[in-house]
Amino acid sequence: MAAIVIIPARYDSTRFPGKPLSLLKGKPLIQHVYENSKGARLAEDVIVATDSETIFEKVLFFGGRAAMTSAVHPSGTDRIAEVAASLGHDIVVNVQGDEPLIRPQMIDDVIELLEDSRASVGTLVKRISKPEEIADPNVVKAVLDKEGFALYFSRSPIPYHRDLFCQKPGIEDALTNVVGGAASGFQDLQTSRLCMFKHIGIYSYRREVLLLLSKMEQTELEKTEKLEQLRVLENGMRIRAKETNFETCGVDTPEDLKRVEQWLSSSL
Repeated sequence: MAAIVIIPARYDSTRFPGKPLSLLKGKPLIQHVYENSKGARLAEDVIVATDSETIFEKVLFFGGRAAMTSAVHPSGTDRIAEVAASLGHDIVVNVQGDEPLIRPQMIDDVIELLEDSRASVGTLVKRISKPEEIADPNVVKAVLDKEGFALYFSRSPIPYHRDLFCQKPGIEDALTNVVGGAASGFQDLQTSRLCMFKHIGIYSYRREVLLLLSKMEQTELEKTEKLEQLRVLENGMRIRAKETNFETCGVDTPEDLKRVEQWLSSSL
């Protein structure tokens, strides 16, 4: 099956205007995402999908490939669907334009998940190792069945460990009891009896599924949780997930960019 990576990138961002062009270690953020994506073994090509001529020209300047899209798309999924409609690839991988730490192996992993004919979409999850992420609504949690198919995604802690979380005054104190107090430092959740997974927002779509989803109305659970992947599940399609050991760090604010810069500097 022929696969392609499409990176949605828009200039106007409420919290961080011009984010794709902000510099990280001397390169535009979008260039980091593009170059890391090019390293994927199973993807034939990488395209940046954007409604900004400035981003379009910058991608061409550093030697990348880009496509102009409509400015009215409500989501990145709709933006990549516009580009995918004009291409003949069997699989389309959506890599977010604000994920400079994306690894080529992660792209290959989600492509390989679609070798299972039962799966319409592929994605990744990672075992939660930081207690504070469990109660954080910005960290999306995932529950899978025995074969790795997604049962549900939520901003709430799922599964709900009743015997641990029902303690008063709340989940935060329960977590402290389970994995160690703040004074001594949290014990690694990998070694605790609490097993939960967070969703890593990279997707592989069968082309026909992507085009179909882009034409569907938002579903009730999707609107409630503000999670697009629930549209897939509510319409009876299946998402297969694979556990990864790689960590990502999306850039939503200038502060996030500084944090990624510091991480990259310390890892050299």
